[in-house]
Amino acid sequence: MSRTITTEPLTPDAFAPYGDVLDARGAPDKIINQGKCGRYHDRALVDVSPETGGRVGLSIFKAELRDFPYTLDLIERHPEGSQAFVPMSADPFLVIVSDGPDATPRAFVTNGAQAINFHKGTWHGVLTPIAGNGLFAVMDRIGDTANLEEHWFDTPWTVTKG
Repeated sequence: MSRTITTEPLTPDAFAPYGDVLDARGAPDKIINQGKCGRYHDRALVDVSPETGGRVGLSIFKAELRDFPYTLDLIERHPEGSQAFVPMSADPFLVIVSDGPDATPRAFVTNGAQAINFHKGTWHGVLTPIAGNGLFAVMDRIGDTANLEEHWFDTPWTVTKG
């Protein structure tokens, strides 16, 4: 038996309860570099728990491409730090979030020019590229204590493209 959710476009308003959408829409906040560069300033909250002794790190992830329908059988969260995913190609990826293991997840598809930052403690699916090379720059908490909780669904969800 499976349950189904359908993807929706990723928008800042729809994603706000779970994190930040990073993009370069509209006018930049500042013009820098001799007028040759627009800076879209401070677009995400990088949040790590200082009491655990962690720090912010920047890593590169290479994930396998996935297809629709996609089977969602696992969500995870990071209670000690936020986690940002910045694609290293201009390709869409699937972003799944949930208000908790018993809630119905939501599935978003980026437009190929967006990155995301999960708030600390947000339940989410794993990195799920659906096009491109699967390369992402990831900014998250690096530390000695565990910063991962997983929940496996007894009945998986099927994610279909909207």
